[in-house]
Amino acid sequence: MKTVKRTTRKDKKEVLKPPIENRKVGKRKAALKADKNRKKLTKKEKLAKKDPNKPKRPPSAFFVFLEEFRKIYKQQHPNVKAVSAVGKAGGEKWKSMTNEEKAPFEAKAAKRKAAYEKLMTAYNNEQESTDGDDNEEVLDRSKSEINDEDDEESLEEEEVDEDDD
Repeated sequence: MKTVKRTTRKDKKEVLKPPIENRKVGKRKAALKADKNRKKLTKKEKLAKKDPNKPKRPPSAFFVFLEEFRKIYKQQHPNVKAVSAVGKAGGEKWKSMTNEEKAPFEAKAAKRKAAYEKLMTAYNNEQESTDGDDNEEVLDRSKSEINDEDDEESLEEEEVDEDDD
């Protein structure tokens, strides 16, 4: 009688896996995690850098339409409180409208866009005028350096005042 050696699943797995010394363990996962963390930091930095004086972007034609549609929809459906319901109904209505019906909303959106562009040019000119050499010097120095100079100046003024007396 012949004895037949059967291979089990464990044996197959061991054969397929390279030896532990030759394996690169966890490098891909670590690289992915590092990339995700970098993206999160950059998003936070972008939020921190947002200027409150910058003009808001103008609404598209659809959002101009939604402003008016919300009023009408709330009058017809006073019991509906969900924002999503109003948005869905507005989207369906917008899709069913013809180009002629959308034209007044597109014209309003174009006017708002033109006004936004004027505001942005004024804003950009203002930013360029404030970004002079003086601001760059102040930004290069730390707050402690600036405070130290202020303290020294106030001490010198006090000494001068005492000498006069």
